[in-house]
Amino acid sequence: MADLKKTGISRRSVLKGSAAVAGVAAGASIGGFPTVWSQDIQDIEINMIGTAVTISSAYEAMAEEALGFQFNMSAVDLNTIGQRAITQPRSADLFEPDLEQFPQIFPSGNMQAIDVTKLEHFDQLLGIFKKSGKIHADAWYGDGMNPSRYCWTSAIEGRDFVEPESSQWMTIVPGTFNADTLGAQPEKIGRPIETWAEFVNPEFSGRTALQNFPGIGIMDIAMALQANGEIEYGDKGNMTVDEINYTFDRLIQLKKDGHFRAFWSTFNDSVNLMTSGEVVLQSMWSPAVAAVRARGVPCIYLDLKEGYRAWALGAMIPRHVEGKKLGALYDYFNWYHSGPAGAYFSKQGYYMCTPENSRGFMEPWEWDYWYEGKPAEGEVKDPFGNVMEQPGHVRDGGSFANRMGRVAVWNSIMDENILVVKRWNEFQTA
Repeated sequence: MADLKKTGISRRSVLKGSAAVAGVAAGASIGGFPTVWSQDIQDIEINMIGTAVTISSAYEAMAEEALGFQFNMSAVDLNTIGQRAITQPRSADLFEPDLEQFPQIFPSGNMQAIDVTKLEHFDQLLGIFKKSGKIHADAWYGDGMNPSRYCWTSAIEGRDFVEPESSQWMTIVPGTFNADTLGAQPEKIGRPIETWAEFVNPEFSGRTALQNFPGIGIMDIAMALQANGEIEYGDKGNMTVDEINYTFDRLIQLKKDGHFRAFWSTFNDSVNLMTSGEVVLQSMWSPAVAAVRARGVPCIYLDLKEGYRAWALGAMIPRHVEGKKLGALYDYFNWYHSGPAGAYFSKQGYYMCTPENSRGFMEPWEWDYWYEGKPAEGEVKDPFGNVMEQPGHVRDGGSFANRMGRVAVWNSIMDENILVVKRWNEFQTA
């Protein structure tokens, strides 16, 4: 079986075995590590703020074992990440916001740019973070905030966004990403669901649920309204005033008509709504669908003809971080991109920005299942050993090339965000 410690040696074991060796210079390399003095490792403590997508006690322990210094990882909601990064940047050494938060956080001046010359696996980073903005030449670029447009800045002190690869400075260290769509209970629906238009079909009135995030929920509804032939958006990720008002007028009408059974804010809420049978069609995240199936309830992630809504996470370093702690963070980034972490996240249904490195830490058939869309040759297990799918199952949405190659819109903050929030609040109280 593949092992997340496939390299056969952890940094911690190296340091324990060589602690008595004096004169290890800063910047020395032992299997790619470290950039800080080995005898100072025990003094380093990294405080990291992110979401439950990546942060868990198991992942924290995994990083500590590999790197030899201490992490204090805290999983919070996206709003808290944004607020703390802007108003309390010294409260953490590393923040991991979502794509639509990049234009709010980085221009605040609280974050320092990332030196790509220190990223050992930069060449393996996918095109969505570079010039092309795509995973392959024929992929869709997508409406809204394509990550490539918000990953680069002009200088280490920069607050701006510049053309991809036009400097050596990135705003973030790229991380995990995915393509989202709708989850459905096929047995209760009784027929194929092939278009986003079904999300506003009166046939499912009272049996649908929408995620309760204004900048994301509005795009799920926009996908449905455009697919239903009601409106043609110029850019679903950056709507005009008229497009926003039309979308919210329809959203409020749908709510008043009782179309939505619920509005969920957490992963577990979405799972419970589906497993309880309260809804049959809803906004969903891919791992949540697997969690529903793990409870014995038939559920599928729909591969809809209009494509997917996608998101991406990236790590930002506050300006106060310097010296050996900054060096330790670059050690973390290089380990993060090297493969083990990518395999860990891939087995939960997410994608990693350096997927080819992840491949070496997965069984060949696991790679074929998660990335190539092929039938599973064995039981599909998450990183904790829990069985997620049975042999023969094919990942919903198929291959990585299909899912991330058909991004219709990226999670985005619109130019008219104040209006979006205002209308969302009206929707909430309607």
